[in-house]
Amino acid sequence: MKLLTRLERLQSRIAEVGGCGIITDEVNRRYFTQMKSSAGTVLVFPEESYLIIDSRYIEKARATAVGCTVILEGRGEEKFAQMNELIKKHGAKEIAIDSQTCTVSQLAHYRSKLEAEIPADGRFGKLIRQIRMVKSPEETEKMIAAQRIAEQGFEFMLGYIKEGLTEKEMQLKLDYFMLSHGAEALSFDTIVLSGPNTSMPHGVPSDRRVQKGEFVLMDFGAVVDGYHSDMTRTVCVGEPTDKMREVYDIVLKAQLAGIDALKADISGRNFDAAARDIINAAGYGDKFGHSLGHGVGMEIHEEPYGSPVSTALIPENSVITIEPGIYLEGEFGVRIEDFAIVKANGCENMTLAPKELICL
Repeated sequence: MKLLTRLERLQSRIAEVGGCGIITDEVNRRYFTQMKSSAGTVLVFPEESYLIIDSRYIEKARATAVGCTVILEGRGEEKFAQMNELIKKHGAKEIAIDSQTCTVSQLAHYRSKLEAEIPADGRFGKLIRQIRMVKSPEETEKMIAAQRIAEQGFEFMLGYIKEGLTEKEMQLKLDYFMLSHGAEALSFDTIVLSGPNTSMPHGVPSDRRVQKGEFVLMDFGAVVDGYHSDMTRTVCVGEPTDKMREVYDIVLKAQLAGIDALKADISGRNFDAAARDIINAAGYGDKFGHSLGHGVGMEIHEEPYGSPVSTALIPENSVITIEPGIYLEGEFGVRIEDFAIVKANGCENMTLAPKELICL
């Protein structure tokens, strides 16, 4: 049985959203064609797909792009003449756009230049995200490779972190390690916080120096061939207080419960509740303000989501984080984050880094 390319999978369903789909954003273009570039237009018809791309990328596209015919983009208005020729060839009366990535000005421009109806609904974007949400073994292998780089960075940091270092110094050291050990890029701006700053879930590293008896929270990830990893660990420099240990243990218990609950076809809110109920029962429910998890892939935040308001079912072979936290303003915060592949009867945790409280 022939394995379909990503574009062929999209072609097989394009009739659900009209006779043609147009992709212009960098992430989806790379996902469907496997061609990384800052420009280019993908036109998807039931019979065939096309990548129209300018002279800067044409040689690479002809050697790299998968599942599509590569066309050298004409200058100026010629590009739209090329697109209209293809629209006419395939008899498309309607063009679907991804309303989450297409700007208002782009939509207006397409409507003025292309010879087909262009509705501004969300059907095409929803279809794209349904396809991207379910990961292939090749995709998860790349995320595992990215995670191993991040974990090497974490292990390095355990020997580097000490009293007196600033948050920025620790952040830069971790970033440099990942980038010099195989990361194509960083998953996002690395978060390294200390002491009372750890109570800010997405705080920005500062010149604050870590002191003994304080938590250091690190949220970070690496990118391998376009695919992200994501992890958070909270460690202590010196000995923590009893309250710090208590909160850490609650977060760890909640995180393990979330992992145990995660399986195919659980709703996002039931997955979230598995961890949140433990934090609520411990009296810290109002100190856990964010969702339990988010999908990871070619973007650091993508579907599916585990949140109190998500009724959507989490599909098999999607990838999602499990990251409960407790944040006490002016005191400290704790977050522990892994990410896992969702399976029929459970999940496969891609994160191997230790989670017990580490005191440096």
